[in-house]
Amino acid sequence: MNQFKPIFLGTVHPRSELAQQRRVVNSQKCVRAGGKHNDLEDVGRDTYHHTFFEMLGNWSFGDYFKEEACSMAWELLTEVYEIPRDRLYVTYFGGDPSLGLSADEECRDVWLRLGVPASHVLPFPLKDNFWEMGDTGPCGPCTEIHYDHVGGGRNAAALVNQGSPDVVEIWNLVFMQYSREVEGNLLPLPQHHVDTGMGLERLVTVLQNKRSNYDTDLFTPILDAIHKGCRAPRYQGLVGDADVGRVNMAYRVVADHVRTLCVCITDGIYPGFSGAELVLRRILRRAVRFCSEVLQAPPGLLASLVPTVVDVLGDAYPELTRNTNQIKDIINENEAAFLSSLERGRHIIEQTVQQMEPSTNFPAEVAWSLYGSLGFPLDLIDLMLEEKGISLDSAAFNELVLEDAKRKAGGPQAGQPGSTNTQLDVHSLARLQASKVPATDDSPKYAYRLGQHGHYEFSPCQATVLMLYRDQSLHKEVGAGQRCGVILDRTNFYAEQGGQDSDQGYMIRLGQQDVLFPVESVRLCGGYVVHEVTAVETLRAGDQVQLFVDEAQRVACMTNHTATHLLNFALRRVLGDSTEQRGSHVTAERLRFDFDTKGHVTVEQLQQVEQVVQDLIQKNEAVHMAEVPLKLARRVQGLRAVDEEYPDPVRIVSLGVPVENVLTCDTEAAMQTSVELCCGTHLLQTGSVEDLAIISERQLVKGISRVIAVTGGQAKEARELGQCLATEVDSVSLRMKQRITSIPEMQNLSKEVGQLTKVVANAAMPQWQRKELQIILKALQRTANTAIKKLELQQAEKAAQILLAKYCNQPVIIDTVPADSLSILMKVVNQLCDKSPGTSVLLLSPQASGEVLCACQVSKNCIPEFSAADWAVAVCTQMEGKAGGSPIVAKGSGNARGMQGALTTALEFAQSKL
Repeated sequence: MNQFKPIFLGTVHPRSELAQQRRVVNSQKCVRAGGKHNDLEDVGRDTYHHTFFEMLGNWSFGDYFKEEACSMAWELLTEVYEIPRDRLYVTYFGGDPSLGLSADEECRDVWLRLGVPASHVLPFPLKDNFWEMGDTGPCGPCTEIHYDHVGGGRNAAALVNQGSPDVVEIWNLVFMQYSREVEGNLLPLPQHHVDTGMGLERLVTVLQNKRSNYDTDLFTPILDAIHKGCRAPRYQGLVGDADVGRVNMAYRVVADHVRTLCVCITDGIYPGFSGAELVLRRILRRAVRFCSEVLQAPPGLLASLVPTVVDVLGDAYPELTRNTNQIKDIINENEAAFLSSLERGRHIIEQTVQQMEPSTNFPAEVAWSLYGSLGFPLDLIDLMLEEKGISLDSAAFNELVLEDAKRKAGGPQAGQPGSTNTQLDVHSLARLQASKVPATDDSPKYAYRLGQHGHYEFSPCQATVLMLYRDQSLHKEVGAGQRCGVILDRTNFYAEQGGQDSDQGYMIRLGQQDVLFPVESVRLCGGYVVHEVTAVETLRAGDQVQLFVDEAQRVACMTNHTATHLLNFALRRVLGDSTEQRGSHVTAERLRFDFDTKGHVTVEQLQQVEQVVQDLIQKNEAVHMAEVPLKLARRVQGLRAVDEEYPDPVRIVSLGVPVENVLTCDTEAAMQTSVELCCGTHLLQTGSVEDLAIISERQLVKGISRVIAVTGGQAKEARELGQCLATEVDSVSLRMKQRITSIPEMQNLSKEVGQLTKVVANAAMPQWQRKELQIILKALQRTANTAIKKLELQQAEKAAQILLAKYCNQPVIIDTVPADSLSILMKVVNQLCDKSPGTSVLLLSPQASGEVLCACQVSKNCIPEFSAADWAVAVCTQMEGKAGGSPIVAKGSGNARGMQGALTTALEFAQSKL
């Protein structure tokens, strides 16, 4: 229903195609695996739940209601599809006294008049027959139609809504007549709507006279392909206790999930780490787990099923056929990553269990880490612990879940000031429309021109206050100090839409030049532009006001929005016409652009994209804008657009080519430039962009990249910073090539490379240059590390040669030597033992700081009687320090005050063991 939400909420633009619809029928792809309506864990346990299914629906927007909806549904099922009437049962809402809602007797009586026997018309409570999409918003009672697969004259009323696989819901008719408010109360909607949904899979089961969705031709080819690719016995349709080893459940899970993966990946949703991408990641991992652990299938089974899914669904969804190889690649990559995570997760669980005290619960922190970091499914953790006779500390785990939810809820979107003030609710919108308050004329937002000196001049705008909005209600007057939404008859302010931030500025009352009402944000709701204002004095409907847009912020947004169109065109030119926009956001500071990509964008491609944009800026092309009928706009070849919902007529923005030229049917002019549907505000000449620098490019998830770019002076600053950092990298490179023999000097150079690496990673500089410098810095870091190791080895060899000459094959060497680090001291010890294998060595190295470093190695001939770890501990304890290691090699440190005693202890310890 998401695409129709603006109609239910009353926020649909009155000039859009959607606003003209009264009756609609549709079929759409649905994924039900997250949020309020989540069937993921039910899939596979029975024969009728799915994560992906195809929903058939019919809709009424303020047109027909219960009588017509029920009548049409009954006619279709019993007369067109010829489903036996005695096998159908209908439910209706039985009321809820706690909410003050009586039973939906109107609906019950409709069914009785249609001839449905009273024994087949059943009341149910809120949880079964009251439909809500979310915690707030449009909702209402519903009536469901259930089908009895057994039939034979029996009365199956007792099995309705009881989870029986034999009596299954096939159609839900929702009567949207209420709105759930933030406080939880229900208010009647100004208009009544109908939203129905019938699952194609369940309908096909009935029409093909099967007992299970998985027995229809939508699934049997996939189940056969699973059997061919695994070692499990053939699918038998068993459920519950009869399904020994959960083999049949695994068949259903894999068949369902691979369909979901194919459809989502084709629609541009890839397994990832948040939102829908995270849900898809869990679906993929659940499928992989059932493949490997239950069906004993080799890696790659899941991807091998893709061609079969395409055969089944490809005629209805040809996009599946075009993307078969991409789907397989993404599934295989994610499967390999998950199988690796499974091994790591198993290892962590084993280690944790070994360290646990007997009769204790498995620590919630470890389970949360497995779940969050490795994507380990919770049911798998429970299963593995159950096999070991251990339980998870569920209470502690649930606390971690709540903490995480609170943390996410407190993100940047939460609690933004004024967010409730400016979003008109459905009831206020209805009152505005009923009161004949006209929609805001916002055409003055496009009234600007380029002045003689290259500055944009904005036409003044005078308006009348029509209504004020505060605390979810309309007012004729708002007192001083109160935040409110101001609805005007006309405005030159741009309301946030199309990815562009809203204007800011102020308004003054005519005749009161010294009293400014700051406009903090602007929103568009159902054709009304709402200005969020803090009233510095009493503000009343009827007041005449003068509007002043913050011109600097507006011009910056215009610059970045035009630059976004240039960037979109350049990306398609460099990466190919299949590069589709996935979203964008334009602010005064920068622009963000998301797009499809087959792989990582290279340094060369980033440079080429910037060059294409630079060329268009240099040409100083005229930016043509015009409103045209939507039907005419859709004929434009190569038209770029993201949103499907536009007010009619639509605004076309064309760079360099007049709009009337791109509208000519036989022209390809639109293919050679940027032509987009766009309601945003734009520059009038591309030259005003001055410059564009892409300062960030990264993959959000596989297949979708995000670039962030800056323009004008900020782009110039980014390039200057890039050049400055490039000069610093060149300087370090030159010094690295000089012959440096001092370890501290080389270590300082290595630190400098590390610091420069951090600066380059975080600097607002061209991304192509960042990538180039990062490659150079990575090589310099390797060179520095290698040089340090080489110098340390040389220093260690010199020290070892002196000691070998001094002690000449003695069984024990105990001495002090100068060494810049514990690493060098350890190398000296290693050198001595390599050149004199029968010798055990302990060396101390006093440091300028007063610390003494200790390193030792014991000859293998002396183990196990003589332990290096025990030797180092005894010596470092004498120096009030600590040590540790293995029986062969150990190290530690202590205080210089105890060094002489430590040398004596070292010798005595060694003599006692040899």
